[in-house]
Amino acid sequence: MSAVREAIASKQRRGVRFAAYTCALFVLIAMPASHGQEPAPGQNAQVRTGTSSGLSLDVRIQNLLAAHQYAQIAAQLGQLPADQAQLYRGILANRSNNLKGSIETLEPLAEKFAAAGDLTHEKLLRVALSEDYLRLGDYSKAAAAYATLETRVGSVLSEDEQDAIELPVRLLPLAKDNPPMTIEPCNGFSMQVDRDPLGLTDVPVFVDSLPRSWMLDPTAPFNLIDRNSARLVGLKISEDFATIHTLTGKPIQVHMTVIPRITIGGRLTFRNMTAFVFDDADYYFPINKYQVEGVIGYPALSALGAVSITDASTIKVLPSKRVDPNEDPELLNAGSPFYLDGDQVIVAMGRVGDAANPDTDDRMYAVDAGGQQTYLTARYFDEHASDFNTLQVADYTVPGEKPQPAYVAENVPLRLGKTSFTLHFVHVLTEPLGRAALDDVYGILGVDALSQFQSYTFDYRTMRFQLVPEP
Repeated sequence: MSAVREAIASKQRRGVRFAAYTCALFVLIAMPASHGQEPAPGQNAQVRTGTSSGLSLDVRIQNLLAAHQYAQIAAQLGQLPADQAQLYRGILANRSNNLKGSIETLEPLAEKFAAAGDLTHEKLLRVALSEDYLRLGDYSKAAAAYATLETRVGSVLSEDEQDAIELPVRLLPLAKDNPPMTIEPCNGFSMQVDRDPLGLTDVPVFVDSLPRSWMLDPTAPFNLIDRNSARLVGLKISEDFATIHTLTGKPIQVHMTVIPRITIGGRLTFRNMTAFVFDDADYYFPINKYQVEGVIGYPALSALGAVSITDASTIKVLPSKRVDPNEDPELLNAGSPFYLDGDQVIVAMGRVGDAANPDTDDRMYAVDAGGQQTYLTARYFDEHASDFNTLQVADYTVPGEKPQPAYVAENVPLRLGKTSFTLHFVHVLTEPLGRAALDDVYGILGVDALSQFQSYTFDYRTMRFQLVPEP
């Protein structure tokens, strides 16, 4: 496997989950199953809402949670016992990025579930609570929460779930005593960006006064910097390190540093940014002759407020903290809401139907602005199998997976909110991959799909996502 594919594959093995920079959204509706009986919670569930005969409401809601059907969950909370309703209400707040609300809802329940030996609900609670602290940038509480998560419920975590928490479990102890990051107020601005040799987006930054290009990675829970840049600036690098596997797909040693001052686009300034230091060779792609100098992950991206990326390689930023608080914040209220689930960003889209076969229900997709490949999953194929009766199946390889039988859909008409568009020549898998984070959505939209639009916007202030097709 090439170094490029290793890195992309490792992102997907992380659970394709978490802090997203600019992508996502949805509404919700549960999808039918066609690969056998409904599995138990935590397995790869193809949920058929309303047909879960013999399953308790609590188990059905756990299946809906795995399938990202948040609206349906919210509609049924009144039928649950008080503690269970409070648990799922806190998890829904986590998915909507209402972090303080999630913490206030979940914290009082932690000891109750622990004392009762209820590992099923305790696991759901501790995963969400740990993510809350991490996204808030409270590394001290996040480190303690992830350590408790691993100690208390590590035995009932799936392989995917263990991969998803590896970075915070290993890295947070290095940063738990760091000062909090702060952001200086800034008015809106635009900046030119580049497509790097991997086909992803690099933005100009100044690490202190050192100019660099850092990759935007919506799914990265931490900011990263290469050792060479850290040394040139004179940053203090921690002696302690952590050995991790899920960043690049191979074991690497990662240290920690605090960047006193870093500026994005020459305008937006961060103070005391925690970044994790990788050796240059560990993030070098020899085939493309490309050296990653740094990665802007969720901690910085969420502070950008609203981000619009255009097909002219321009990014427009509307920061949350503005110099003039009376200036029109230009809040995005169009499009659709987006949600965060670990390092997965989800978006609800509907398939554009016709008179003979109307289909206006929204389905859940993952959007990966840090990955290149777009494909549709077996969940999509299950609903549209008749569309492929005259086509021939061939093998297709998702990064990090074995070749899978797939069709190529020449045209896939979709709808995002009130905006209709068509994706072209998209691979459609016919069988589940066996990874819940991938199989529980209808497809993965990468940069190759997003670049077909005139622009796309993600507003963390309103948690809304919008697509603007080419005229």
